[in-house]
Amino acid sequence: MPVIFNEENVSFKVRQSPVPEFSWHTTEKLSELYGSQHLIFHIRSLDPGKYSYPYHFHRNAEEMFVILSGKALLRTPEGLQEVKAGDTVFFETGPGGAHQLFNHTELPCTYLDLRTNNGLDVAEYPDSGKINILPYEEVYQAEGRVDYYLGETETAEIWRRLLEEE
Repeated sequence: MPVIFNEENVSFKVRQSPVPEFSWHTTEKLSELYGSQHLIFHIRSLDPGKYSYPYHFHRNAEEMFVILSGKALLRTPEGLQEVKAGDTVFFETGPGGAHQLFNHTELPCTYLDLRTNNGLDVAEYPDSGKINILPYEEVYQAEGRVDYYLGETETAEIWRRLLEEE
């Protein structure tokens, strides 16, 4: 059954991070409420002087913003540009899709935040060098990255012991 979202049937709650500049109003996960299997979506409202999530990109999810009202500055790898009501912005996977909004105006900026849901995703944060494993929200410093074969030099010895035990 189709669901129509509008200001009469959508309610927002404030999501305040420990960093005061990252604060926005958001709906519940509408995608979960209505049983979406392949999309994650929220309607968000960004107050004047506030930023959306930290500058980031996804490795396994495409994302799209539909600006419903107001204006904001959009940061991408190409720089800054203003987005306004009626604009739709697509972010591909990988570093080329990095993005962040800043409401530089005196009025709220409301937008639909829509992304694909392919199970696990990894978001990377170029400014702070973090990675986030989604949907678990396990955040790590990327500087801890190691070689794939680190610690694997004893494989033959492990197998030798296993075979002797049988």
